[in-house]
Amino acid sequence: MTISADLSETQAPVETPVPGMDPVAVRRWAQRPHAHSAWLHEEVGARMAQRLGWIKATPDRWLSWEPVHGGLQAHRAVAAHYPKSNAVVQASRPGLALAALKDLAPEASGLWGRWRYTPPQLADEASEVDMVWANMALHLTHLPQTLLKRWHRALRVNGFLMFSCLGPDSLKELRNAYGLMDWPAPAHGFTDMHDWGDMLVQAGFAEPVMDMERITLSYSSVAALLADLRAWGRNLSTQRSPVTRGKSWQGGLLASLESRMPRTDDGRLPLTFEVIYGHAHKGQPRVPIGPTSAVSLQDMKQMLGVATSRVR
Repeated sequence: MTISADLSETQAPVETPVPGMDPVAVRRWAQRPHAHSAWLHEEVGARMAQRLGWIKATPDRWLSWEPVHGGLQAHRAVAAHYPKSNAVVQASRPGLALAALKDLAPEASGLWGRWRYTPPQLADEASEVDMVWANMALHLTHLPQTLLKRWHRALRVNGFLMFSCLGPDSLKELRNAYGLMDWPAPAHGFTDMHDWGDMLVQAGFAEPVMDMERITLSYSSVAALLADLRAWGRNLSTQRSPVTRGKSWQGGLLASLESRMPRTDDGRLPLTFEVIYGHAHKGQPRVPIGPTSAVSLQDMKQMLGVATSRVR
C-alpha cells in the first residue's frame, strides 16, 4: 500500500444546501449587526455551560463561535469555568464582537469575583483549539455539513465540540396556526437530533452524544411573541413571502394568530422550543485502507505526533 501526503488540503465536494432554506436570507441575517445577545440564547447557553462539568478535559485554548449571537453571558460562563484557558473568537462582525466582549467586566463581585476576564483575540484559519463552543448557530446555516467540517478542522486531536441548536418541534404552535390559514410555514424546518449525530460522524467527529429538552414560553399577546422572534432570528424559508407587507396586513396577522393559537388555562399563548445539545470529540485521523491512499499534510503530522493536542 502506498500512502502519499497531500501538501495542499483536498477540496471537499460542494455541499447541497438544506432544502427549503434560502442562502441569501441566511447571509443577510448573519451579516446583521448584533450588539446585544437574545435572552433565549443566553438561557440555552447557560444550560449548555452546566454540561461542561461532565467533561474532564480542560482546554488550553477554546473557540467562541459568534459570541454575541450565542450569548455574551454564556461566553463569560465558559470563561469562568476555564479561568486558565485562552479564548479566540470567530464572528461575521468581528469588530462588534470584540467590542461587546471587551465591555464584559474584567473583574466582578459575587459569582464572578473569583476570576479575571481577559478579552479574547480573533481566530484565524490557522488557529487550533481544544474546544469549539457554538451556541444556537447550527440551525441558522444552509450548509451545516460544511460548518461541522470547519469546526472539526479548527480542533486539535482529542479536542471537543459543544453546540446547541433548535429542533423540529420548535414553534409548533405557530406552525399549526399558519397551517390553519393555509399559509407557508413561519420558519424553515429544523433538523432532528439523530440526523445531527449522523452528520457529526460524517464530518469526522467521534462518539457524538446528543440530548434534547423542550422549553415552553408563554406570552400575554401575539405582538409580544412576534417581537421576541424578530430578535432571535428570521424566517429563512424559500416559501416566505417575497413582498413587503403593510400595516393592514400586520393587523390581520395579529388578529388571525390571536384567534388560532392555543392558550393556557390562564389565557396566555404558549410557544415551544425544542433545544438540541451536542458534544463530540476529534479522534486520531484514520487512513482509509486501499492500494493508494492520500493523506493531508495536517492529518499526517497528527498521526506522526508532530502536532500534539494540548488538552490537559
